[in-house]
Amino acid sequence: MSKIAVIAGSLYLWLSPGLTMGQRTSGLIGVPDTSFTVHSAYSKAKKTHPDIRIAAPALPPTVQANLNVVYCNQNGRDLHIDAFYPVNQSTNRNQLPAVLLIHGGGWRSGDRSQQIPMAQQLATNGYVAVTAEYRLSTEALYPAAVHDLKAAIRWLRTNAREYNIDPDRIAILGCSAGGQLAALLGTTGNRKELEGTSCHTEQSSAVQAIVDVDGVLAFIHPESGEGDDSRSTSAATYWFGASKTEKPKLWHEASALTYVDKSTPPILFLNSSVDRMHAGRDDMIGKLNALGIYSEVHTFADAPHPFWLFHPWFEPTVSYTVNFLNKVFSKK
Repeated sequence: MSKIAVIAGSLYLWLSPGLTMGQRTSGLIGVPDTSFTVHSAYSKAKKTHPDIRIAAPALPPTVQANLNVVYCNQNGRDLHIDAFYPVNQSTNRNQLPAVLLIHGGGWRSGDRSQQIPMAQQLATNGYVAVTAEYRLSTEALYPAAVHDLKAAIRWLRTNAREYNIDPDRIAILGCSAGGQLAALLGTTGNRKELEGTSCHTEQSSAVQAIVDVDGVLAFIHPESGEGDDSRSTSAATYWFGASKTEKPKLWHEASALTYVDKSTPPILFLNSSVDRMHAGRDDMIGKLNALGIYSEVHTFADAPHPFWLFHPWFEPTVSYTVNFLNKVFSKK
């Protein structure tokens, strides 16, 4: 075997630990996909919404930050978080609720910095807000991202004393692909088959509230546009390593709608005018209502899909989120 082949084989093993179920590896290119950035989203959205502005507020003076903290090491790969929290919180006798924020980008692109403006504003409102890195589909296939983010939730509980976190008041918030992940993690707390085996496994991965910002709730659903490979391989197909016809079980397994039961926490849905981005939402609300679980829906009419990144939608997104979390956590 040539030296090049050996190197390629080693890279493959590093990129795809735990690869199972006949998943295709063509998407494991080993380099970041930078197609989704705040500026690329802005350039696209500005064509139809010329008055929008990128939401990039400065770090408020009432907020501290602890950046580039390693929360888990997966097969030799360090994963990082950025934590934002109120100044002098260590002297506050009252433990604070925490929020884990998950960025979007089609499970293949994007990075945690895109959630920093939201995290800063949540910290201003009395929350410990943490933005998390997770392995994307250029590096590792589903369910690697799920394992990573469940480890991040467990990290919050492991470090609750250091950050003055109330371990019984943890929320998860995600946007687009991050919204899908937030809903999935929130509905599968402590499900052994999705936990993974690394990092803080003595802690619970359950959360007490979910904020899904334009994230899909059901992949195989009449409203879903995910998995259309007619022109090119779709982002979801890359993530699963198989089309929805090849491995429908995987696509159902990753759908939050599959898991709704009496243990599901309250959910806030914040949505754009792009209906396919919240496929399965109404079915999920029907299940939640039948179980007596609280939910809210707020839709921004005529808003582009990545509305949370821009004014005039950034401020109401923060406001709806804070009001929802305050309502849910005030009951605990």
